[in-house]
Amino acid sequence: MAMDVHVRDLRYFVAVAEELHFTRAAERLYVSQPALSKQVRALERQLGVELFRRDPQGVALTEAGGALLPHARRVLDAWSEGAAALEAARAAVRGTLVVGMSTSPGRGGLLPAIRSRFTAAHPDTVLRLRQVSWEDPTAGLADGDADVAFVWLPLPDAERYGWTVVAEEPRLVALPETHPLAARTEVDFTDLLDEPFLALPAAAGPLRDYWLALEERGGRPPRIGAEIASTEETYEALVAGLGICLVATGNAPLISLGGVVTRPVRGVSPSRYALAWRREDGRRLLVRAYAEACRRATGRA
Repeated sequence: MAMDVHVRDLRYFVAVAEELHFTRAAERLYVSQPALSKQVRALERQLGVELFRRDPQGVALTEAGGALLPHARRVLDAWSEGAAALEAARAAVRGTLVVGMSTSPGRGGLLPAIRSRFTAAHPDTVLRLRQVSWEDPTAGLADGDADVAFVWLPLPDAERYGWTVVAEEPRLVALPETHPLAARTEVDFTDLLDEPFLALPAAAGPLRDYWLALEERGGRPPRIGAEIASTEETYEALVAGLGICLVATGNAPLISLGGVVTRPVRGVSPSRYALAWRREDGRRLLVRAYAEACRRATGRA
């Protein structure tokens, strides 16, 4: 029956139809000319129709062969597209996923917990971690350097991204241990309004405003003591007395080293740490798989 024709048979037919020469078609297909002729004859018997006229002057398509040719080409094109899609799917499964971050997630071994769940399901995928400056609040998502990223909310151009919240943590204030407010066990945010603050780079956009707590200031502009773009710069600026800053509870151990302390703050909203991805990539197998591993590791599945 015609429905049982193999793709190989159609490929042989199209090659002969385009070359109108069995020897040249065989060379193009890297098969022997007798084998090609035999296969085309078998196809004609199967279809119950002659596809080529063969005479001493050469090879020509019959009316039936001419009718079949455009359909055979479409079938081969569709098969090529399907094979390419399949290869892309295979590559996605065994490919590389780049995970962006500006500071290590820490938080009770979160990264190893996600990795173990993800690699159990996708052992052929390579996970690459990419450290990104605080100047990029999307941690590599905006410019495509990362496939998924650990970020602080809010994100600029938030409509471009999807995310799952990893942790919601109170914001603390970090300040030099010699600061007068360091003697308190808890600080009210109104007591910080006139203090110089350490600020993220201007490129961080709404995230800079968030860590300056603009919403809680009632319209009073912040005093900027210095700009910081890394954990190390933050610690050095704090020790030097250039300003104070708000910090998520989970990040407090990164900067509360010698000479720096953190205190709870009343009157500011909690921070939200999230795993984010570009919405356009939200259906990609590996992106979805990493997000699912993250939800399971954080108990949010």
